[in-house]
Amino acid sequence: MTTVLIADDQPLQRFGSRMLLESQDDMTVVGEAPNGSEAVRLASELRPDVVLMDIRMPGLDGIEATRRITAAGDRTRILIVTTFDLDEYAYAGLRAGASGFLVKDAQPEELLAGIRAVATGDAVVAPSLTRRLLDAYVHHLPAGPGTEAGPQEDARLASLTDREREILTVIGQGWTNTEIATRLHLAESTVKTHVGRILAKTGSRDRIQAVILAYDTKLVEPS
Repeated sequence: MTTVLIADDQPLQRFGSRMLLESQDDMTVVGEAPNGSEAVRLASELRPDVVLMDIRMPGLDGIEATRRITAAGDRTRILIVTTFDLDEYAYAGLRAGASGFLVKDAQPEELLAGIRAVATGDAVVAPSLTRRLLDAYVHHLPAGPGTEAGPQEDARLASLTDREREILTVIGQGWTNTEIATRLHLAESTVKTHVGRILAKTGSRDRIQAVILAYDTKLVEPS
């Protein structure tokens, strides 16, 4: 059973999301938050698998709430669901630690699939979109740790093998597992093993965070 916390300042939106989620046999809503501060409090108290996080909310916004929840180190994952289909919001949310980004006009099945994906550790943004977002906004938003250091100097990369470093680089370039397997002449199962090890060694929550790491450490430069 996937537990979900809904964070949105619109009561009707929360009600609709709850109705949809509770119609599923494998999901249950454990709480609702009308603002970012309450979302942070409830996430700490309830430890849901997934938080559906709006961005524009009174007081603490969804970006800062996402940052605080992910910084706590719990297993809770964030799926941003917002009315505003703007790249800068998506980028800021992903850098803050969100595992996915959907707009509110997404089909119900897309939202359900997104929740299930992030709950199992996958990301809900296509690699090509992640690359486009980072390319467009890497110079305009606050840099993450490690951006001043070259790839050889960053401690997060120190334990990676040469092959893992190579794969992290192409993940940052937007390659899928299938593309990595084909171009590097590896079995796809081997690629998945490498990706899992990269995430574990670098402390990346998911593939999106690995892409951001590749930019932060300058393994990949904006095009």
